[in-house]
Amino acid sequence: MDTKVLYVTAIAIAAISGGYYYYSGKGNKLEVDSARSMTYSAEKINLTQTDDNGHLAVRAQVDRLEQDMQKQTSKLTNLNASMYKDGAVDATFYAKVANGYDDNERIVLSGDVLAVKLMQQGKMQFQTTELTGYPKTREIETNKQVIVQSPQAEFVSQGLKANLNNGQYEFFNIRGKYEPKS
Repeated sequence: MDTKVLYVTAIAIAAISGGYYYYSGKGNKLEVDSARSMTYSAEKINLTQTDDNGHLAVRAQVDRLEQDMQKQTSKLTNLNASMYKDGAVDATFYAKVANGYDDNERIVLSGDVLAVKLMQQGKMQFQTTELTGYPKTREIETNKQVIVQSPQAEFVSQGLKANLNNGQYEFFNIRGKYEPKS
């Protein structure tokens, strides 16, 4: 048999096999399988984020980040973040674990959560076991027990809804003391 015939036969078999493989959907299956495992991790992260106008919006430090691009979720360990408004720190957040969902549209902080809202009269501090935050709207909420400390009051609430933009706070089943300044 001539080598030319062998080459032509080998190319024909390769073309038929490749066409069968491509049109049978196995090529697409490989793409999907590789996309499923799009997870990333990093350690010792320092983040600085600006708003649309280039002003400082968020600074954060995280010990470890695990991100799943396919599910649009993330898990942060030992989150320590500061949110800025008009160039100054406006609120700070600490949590042992932070889970982000829907590309961080919703973030659930858990494990020794401490949120602090800085105000002209001082600071308002919230301690709880779990807190859900919505970074774009700057709203936070929880249905867990919250210990609230401010310059005028100390109390325990069975839940919280707050808008950090306008300073509107809603507490549930409050127990504590309130001492208005005279």
